[in-house]
Amino acid sequence: MPCLLALLAVAFPRVAIVLLWLFSNFFTGLYHGIIIPILGFIFLPLTLIVYTYILRAYGGHLGTTQLVCIFIAVIFDLGLMGGGTFGRR
Repeated sequence: MPCLLALLAVAFPRVAIVLLWLFSNFFTGLYHGIIIPILGFIFLPLTLIVYTYILRAYGGHLGTTQLVCIFIAVIFDLGLMGGGTFGRR
């Protein structure tokens, strides 16, 4: 089941965020306001999932491995947004 959720998160990150918010306590107590999760949901959903996981698992400590994971998530998010332009050419 966790592998299925990981596959869902990469393929449909906004759906995974909604499912995590509805059926788990993955996002509770990590953000002080609602602005960061909403902006992450709209602009960089996979990065929001990865950053929230790092906050939950490592207590907010960002080492080199965690920064690389966040960087890869940003690249994937930007690739998901711009992938349609290359396909239309």
